[in-house]
Amino acid sequence: MSDQHPIRITVLGSGTSVGVPTIGCSCGVCRSEDPRDRRLRPSILVTYAEGVHIRNILIDTTPDLRQQALTAGFTTLDAVLFTHAHADHIMGLDDVRPFNYGRRERIPVYATPETLRSLRRVFAYAFEGEAAHPGGVPRLEAQTLDGGPISLFGVSFLPIPLLHGPNTTVGFRFGSAAYLTDHSDIPESSQAQLRNLDVLFLDALRHEPHPMHTTVGQALKWVERLRPRRAYFTHICHQLPHAETCAGLPPNVELAYDGLRIDVAGTDDV
Repeated sequence: MSDQHPIRITVLGSGTSVGVPTIGCSCGVCRSEDPRDRRLRPSILVTYAEGVHIRNILIDTTPDLRQQALTAGFTTLDAVLFTHAHADHIMGLDDVRPFNYGRRERIPVYATPETLRSLRRVFAYAFEGEAAHPGGVPRLEAQTLDGGPISLFGVSFLPIPLLHGPNTTVGFRFGSAAYLTDHSDIPESSQAQLRNLDVLFLDALRHEPHPMHTTVGQALKWVERLRPRRAYFTHICHQLPHAETCAGLPPNVELAYDGLRIDVAGTDDV
C-alpha cells in the first residue's frame, strides 16, 4: 500500500454485546469507579488527513453510537465499514442521520453481501424510498466488500476474513494497524495479512472459553504468533477488571478502553 498520512484510532467502545455495566449486575467491575471499566459496545473511529480535509471512517455502528459520537466529539463522517450484522454492531445505524445534514451525497457503507442484506432489511428506508430525498432519515449508499482492499480518501482498508463460531466476520487492516473484533479463530490465509503491524486489536472476551469469542489466553497466543509491536484487547465483558487484568499482561499488551486514542503510521509493509 502507499498510504502516507498518520492515522489516529479512537476507541469508541470496548465492551461486549450488553456493555459494561451490565443491566442488573452488581459485580465489582459493574460497580467500579475506574472509567476504563465502563465499556460501550465495540467500535472504533479512524481519522486522518487528506489534503486540507480531515476524514473520519467509522467501523460498526453500535446501539451506543449517539453517545459515542458526542463523547468523542466528531461531527463529520465520510464512510462506514461493517464487520458483521450482529445487533451490537449495526443497530446504531439510524444515528448516522445527523452526519447527512448539509451533505448532498450519500454516506457510503461498506459490508459483505450477507451483512448488506441485513442492513437493507432492517434499515430499508436509509437506502431507498425516503432516502431518495434529503430530510429526516439517513441517506446511505451500499458498497460491497468483495475481499480486496478498498481505497478511502488515500488510505487502503483491507478486509480480513475471520471465524466467529460457525459464522464469518471481517476485520480491517489499514496502514500499520488492524482491527479484529468478534472472532473465535483467524484462518491461516488471513494470518499472512496481519504481519508487521504496529497495532493489533483482538477480541478477548474473558478468561473462560466461549464458542463465539477468543479468551484472553487465546488472544495472547495470537499476539505471540503475529508479533505486533502493540496489542489491544477489545469486546471485553464484565469479568475483566481493567487495572487488575492489565497488570498480568505482557508490557506490549493491554485492554483497550473507551476513549483510548492511538496514533499509527499510514504506511505498512504488506
